[in-house]
Amino acid sequence: MTTPTALFLNGFASFQLPESMQKFSPLVPALQSNWLMMHVTVMLLSYGTLICGCIVSIGYLFLYKSKSGVSWPTPGVSSPTEEVPFHQLDQMSFRSISIGFPLLTLGIISGSVWANEAWGSYWSWDPKETWSLITWIIFAVYLHLRLTKVPQNEIKSAFVATGGFFVVWICFLGVNFLSKGLHSYGWFFS
Repeated sequence: MTTPTALFLNGFASFQLPESMQKFSPLVPALQSNWLMMHVTVMLLSYGTLICGCIVSIGYLFLYKSKSGVSWPTPGVSSPTEEVPFHQLDQMSFRSISIGFPLLTLGIISGSVWANEAWGSYWSWDPKETWSLITWIIFAVYLHLRLTKVPQNEIKSAFVATGGFFVVWICFLGVNFLSKGLHSYGWFFS
């Protein structure tokens, strides 16, 4: 089912491209690096695992609210009727973010090595690089809160992960489309 759909979409997209874009040309040497392939793959995996952990943390906060009687406005969201093991949600979030953080670290390092090959500098304070550093710091704070054994830190870390959810999306999509830099995909305001 998915293969025919993918083939149809690929064919449709290919025929709709302008003629000049349908011709293949070799990649520029800077894009032929194994470091680039590793960087992109690892960063996408890290963003995926971090977002999953953040979503589980958001669910944890909603369950905590319903269990503790704190009234946060949630229009259109009903409370679960059966008992949900809410500490398991915290553990699931922690595990997911614990996988995503080293991947993010490895992705930033491999991107720096590739940047040195391509541009002659490990770090250039490009908006994408800066936001990936902000993302790294947010999740380092999350892990610091989670690994210090203070009971109130579960809630604090869930709030940090909720903030991390938005920071990952800003880093992944917002910076690409709204800014210009070495990661030159910024076309929205050009």
